[in-house]
Amino acid sequence: MKLHIHLLQRQNRLVLALAALFCTVLAPASQAGDPRTNSWFTTYSGQYARIYTNDAARTNGSALVTWTNGSTIQALPAYCGVQEVYSSTNWVYVRSTGLGSHVMGAWYLNSGHTTNFPAFPTNQKTLFRIPRTNAVPTTKSLSGGGAIGMFVDGVAMFNNWDANYWNGSADTGGGGSSGYWNRDAYVNEGFTFDPANAHQPGSGQYHYHANPPALRYLLGDHVDFNPVTKVYTESTNTPTKHSPILGWAADGFPVYGPYGYSVSNNASSGIRRMVSGYVIRNGSYGTSNLTLYGRVTIPAWSARLHNVASNILSGPTVSTSYPLGRYMEDNDYLGDHGYKQGVDFDLDEYNGRYCVTPEFPNGTYAYFVAILADGTPAYPYNLGLGYYGSPAGGAVTSITESVTTNFLGGTNLPAVLSAPSVKSSTVTLAWSAVEGGSYSVLASTNLTGWSTLATGVSPTKNSGSYADTTTLDKRFYRVGRTAVASFDGAGTTTITITAAGIPVNVPGGSASRGTTVTATITLPGSPPSPPANAPITSVTLGGSITGTGISYTTSGTVVATFVIPSNATTGLQSVVVVFSGPTFTVSGLTVN
Repeated sequence: MKLHIHLLQRQNRLVLALAALFCTVLAPASQAGDPRTNSWFTTYSGQYARIYTNDAARTNGSALVTWTNGSTIQALPAYCGVQEVYSSTNWVYVRSTGLGSHVMGAWYLNSGHTTNFPAFPTNQKTLFRIPRTNAVPTTKSLSGGGAIGMFVDGVAMFNNWDANYWNGSADTGGGGSSGYWNRDAYVNEGFTFDPANAHQPGSGQYHYHANPPALRYLLGDHVDFNPVTKVYTESTNTPTKHSPILGWAADGFPVYGPYGYSVSNNASSGIRRMVSGYVIRNGSYGTSNLTLYGRVTIPAWSARLHNVASNILSGPTVSTSYPLGRYMEDNDYLGDHGYKQGVDFDLDEYNGRYCVTPEFPNGTYAYFVAILADGTPAYPYNLGLGYYGSPAGGAVTSITESVTTNFLGGTNLPAVLSAPSVKSSTVTLAWSAVEGGSYSVLASTNLTGWSTLATGVSPTKNSGSYADTTTLDKRFYRVGRTAVASFDGAGTTTITITAAGIPVNVPGGSASRGTTVTATITLPGSPPSPPANAPITSVTLGGSITGTGISYTTSGTVVATFVIPSNATTGLQSVVVVFSGPTFTVSGLTVN
């Protein structure tokens, strides 16, 4: 059992507090230095997601943890964003609810905020993977609709398309690779975004199309927050540090905020805002003047992505109904007009550049969020319409290989007890908690006999506290989580090793030496099985073979994978499952 111990002496009084919360601390993963595994924003993974349903609620700070508008329903609380991170040699897997760590909403169908938006966000229970190595093809792929990556808060990354295009007579849904005048999501739907620049369709999939200021604020990326209006604005101060990684595209390349090194290969060259390589087609910079001459040709960057020699479909005449900027193809890439990347602008036609960054001091290709000086999103926003690399990543339903567990959130989060504070005769304990958890506080003078001071202590969001008044000169404290309220989980991550894994049941199964087995372990029932998702410290076979890929999504049933050495002891072996609390011995699994 992991104990977090703090020793504090004040006014000749000694206080020792131990947090024996029913959770475990993950060992550092072998990829601990890899930003693909350690850049995920998990600070609030044990806190409920929240929304504002309207402007009045946002102004008053009246956020909800469950909600419905009749069509999209979040009946139980769900934890924010990233809940699990796994990695293998080739992949990083992230499971997320898809719900922001900031308060989401409100959303409206018009800029005057008089018509309510028809959908609210819901738990997406998404398992998304990104490649650890990058392939850069000569022929590029369109990013298309839906999630093209994941932001580090677990929210889906969408491209700059709103799923509508010009079909020759009107704007219509669908298209993408078959449409050549694709509507710009920010221009056409920006009024439906919440203050975090996000919204969701009827499926409830909350997503960002453009500059995500709420996420950037949480990451400390040059954004200010007004606690009265609950609105985010770009800081007017001079930027002093490189933007953090905001997300990962499906091709495995990072997406940074808008600030990078002035010289791409020089980390000492100063910080400035990265300038997009795109401009509107109004006749400036050698571009076509679409207002004067019409939408009769698509720009060269679009022709390259669609692999066509010239335009095959003219767009509508620029007018009030079809204003300039309505379509992505209303923008042109300066590199096609004699201007030079790194001199006249920073970002290529995919909205990235090869550069050094704090996480990649030896260099990497990286996308950057494009904004104007005041924080207004600038085309092409996060990524261009095409990927720079090969988009091998995406949503998956399960993990079919051996993986390292890099992070577990929600009810699996480790608890950290802060140093106790002592003032006069009052000792105040504070610890990181899981929202919805119930905690007990115990005390002892000798670490042997314990008395219960309080039960049913509820945390405030993800912070727990308790004040004890005592006249003792020395006292030990222990805090334990005893229950968790019902919640909507992020989904079950199934890890199935199909190439080498042989499924067995315990008790009753058998396996040969020199093989890998995935065991489904049925606990004996006495003592009573912990609730589903209770943290497990270890699972071992025969006293020495350590289980990996451990999961406990159903109370009473543990799944673990064992690599059985060729010289393993044969015969009936016990499987020992150690929770942060009870230990279960199951006999057994026969090794042949």
